[in-house]
Amino acid sequence: MYAKDLIIDEIPPLKISDTGEKALQWMDEYGVTNLPIVRGLEYLGLISEADLLDMEHPEKQLGRQRLSLMRPYAKEGQHYYEVLTILSTLKLSLIPVINEKEQYTGIVTLAHIMDNFAGMAFMREKGGLIVLEMNEKDYQLSQIAGIVESNDGKILSLYISSPPDSSKLEVTLKVNREDLSAILQTFARYNYTVKASFHHSHFSDNDIKNRFDSLMNYINM
Repeated sequence: MYAKDLIIDEIPPLKISDTGEKALQWMDEYGVTNLPIVRGLEYLGLISEADLLDMEHPEKQLGRQRLSLMRPYAKEGQHYYEVLTILSTLKLSLIPVINEKEQYTGIVTLAHIMDNFAGMAFMREKGGLIVLEMNEKDYQLSQIAGIVESNDGKILSLYISSPPDSSKLEVTLKVNREDLSAILQTFARYNYTVKASFHHSHFSDNDIKNRFDSLMNYINM
């Protein structure tokens, strides 16, 4: 999935003819703290709520204000992991998208990416989660996959994170089996440390949020 596939139409960009007051009103209405400013199809930059609150004359048009805009963006063809990296690094709730001609084509919000992530097939399919902890030198994808497959399972997704202040890796697996006992026993036999495991019926909103937060921390490393 790419940035162009995640563009939403619900939040419009600001024009240079709009006022600071209108910008603040839109931020409140759409529940965001940043909005893009465009001139025609030209993307000028991203203005923040803090910038607007510091304006001496918010009633004036943005084009007549002295603005110091940051200009983050994602290109239409960037993978959504790269878009997540930008959002996470800059602590943004949305990111403007530009095409190959560097023209503004829309925005992608963090909330929309999370909705799409949760709706992906590997998230919807029944199964279980296994979290392994290991030293970096001990990570072998082929062996991990072999253990799962030797117990008639398949890995639906896998990602690696590194907890803060730790030299170890956490490897989170989503597998297509709800009964994890045989897989867990085999991991134990190969001296893997199983930090946690979750049956599909045990998943909660907090479990999903914690797994997503770990992904975001890994992406932001």
